Amino acid sequence: MKILVLEHPRIASEKRFNDIANTPLWSCLMGGYAAAAMEREGFDTKFLDHAVPGADFNTTKEKILALNPDLLCVNAVYFWEHTPVLFEFFSDLKKQGYSGHLNLFGFFPSLVHKEILLHCDCVDSIAVGEFEHSLVELARALDRGQSFDSIQGLASRSCLSGTCRRQPEKNPDRFAFPKRSSLEGTAAVLASRGCYNHCSFCPVPSFYNQGSLWKGRSPENIAKEVQGLVDQGIKDFYFVDPNFIGPGKTGKKRIMALMDLLLPMDIRFGMETRPQDLDDEILAKLVAAGFQSLLMGVESGSAAVLNQINKSAGTDVASRAISLCRKHGIEPEIGFLMFVPDARLDDLFENMKFLMENNLLDRLDRTANLLSHTQIVLAGTLGYRRFEQENRLVKNGIFGFEAEVTFFDPKVKWVAELVTFACHTLLRSMSDKNSPIYWKNTDNSISRRANIFLKEETLALLTRAKTHSRTPGETAREKRKILNQITAILTQA
Repeated sequence: MKILVLEHPRIASEKRFNDIANTPLWSCLMGGYAAAAMEREGFDTKFLDHAVPGADFNTTKEKILALNPDLLCVNAVYFWEHTPVLFEFFSDLKKQGYSGHLNLFGFFPSLVHKEILLHCDCVDSIAVGEFEHSLVELARALDRGQSFDSIQGLASRSCLSGTCRRQPEKNPDRFAFPKRSSLEGTAAVLASRGCYNHCSFCPVPSFYNQGSLWKGRSPENIAKEVQGLVDQGIKDFYFVDPNFIGPGKTGKKRIMALMDLLLPMDIRFGMETRPQDLDDEILAKLVAAGFQSLLMGVESGSAAVLNQINKSAGTDVASRAISLCRKHGIEPEIGFLMFVPDARLDDLFENMKFLMENNLLDRLDRTANLLSHTQIVLAGTLGYRRFEQENRLVKNGIFGFEAEVTFFDPKVKWVAELVTFACHTLLRSMSDKNSPIYWKNTDNSISRRANIFLKEETLALLTRAKTHSRTPGETAREKRKILNQITAILTQA
């Protein structure tokens, strides 16, 4: 029996060109984990990683048809407005002669598995939630010619009326280390599964458990994987866990032990974690072991918004964590939602106050990113369900996976539209090699003027929104004014 695990090509979004919120970061390892699980069970398994620059669906289709696997498992990733191309690709495969079993796994298909199976005849099954054990059992059933309808964690058309979710593995050390298509660049490593919180915008808890759940690998198991990669020449790592450190005293003890194991390896690494997980002792230990970069989920400078999105850490905890990081030589990058559908104008002022007091609007690339982020509402999240119950949800992605939400305050929506337009205009220019603010060379006077403009324009729009009544066509006029101001900045000698 031949098995092919596929990471399909991606098409860059025009609308969401600067967002990576379509899927949690550890999706990049899912194909490798699936292939490793199959291979360890003795199946003839190939791993085809076409989630790389230059890959296209036509070439991918030709390779699949040539290999003609009995089981094709695809880590189906949502890539915004272009996602329908993926399902056209599946349909074309079947029309052009592929007769094997087509299975999907990953965050996107798990969270809308019923909708996909109802509308896509070419998809035979979907592994819902944690997938490794389900895929191995599917392969065994197909190899033996047995029914796969009763496999836990596997959704098919025969079980759409009930739940198909599989309970996550209690001991993540049991999973085989993921296969990798390349050893170039920074190696991603997943040190834990799930998340101990349940933020309303995040699909991770819904994917694993329909609620908070966190399972950490042992320090010895993680170190063994890292050492194996170091032995192959890799020195740069990024831990793709939503919360690398983990909860409470147990999480701290585990990471301190891991740092002792990583220290002799002389590596460099980055990670993501929550503000409340950091203290002086743990930061000193992390830095000594090679810690260099951090993404920390703060999300808002408003206590009211933090409560709305179910974020447990307050702004004082976040400010303290930022200061601690800088004390230890780490400049943190911040996960932040400048605009959420329930925000009031006062919440936006509090956001600006928090960002400025913590010196987070100091350079153009960061300012344009932080001020442009609007809450994205994806299926399966707490926010999606709540907004749907409140009749504020407009489904506009394939299978209803992505949705727009009616803003509570029209003035907030007005500010969000204009500030986001300004940020995106500058971010597009930063991707142009001929631009004076090209992202590889942003330490110049033009970039600094553009950065000042973004901050001042955001505050000016917020102040105007308090007393200003909009008129028809005004938003378009404001956008033209902003565009003219940015053009003048970029063309200054």
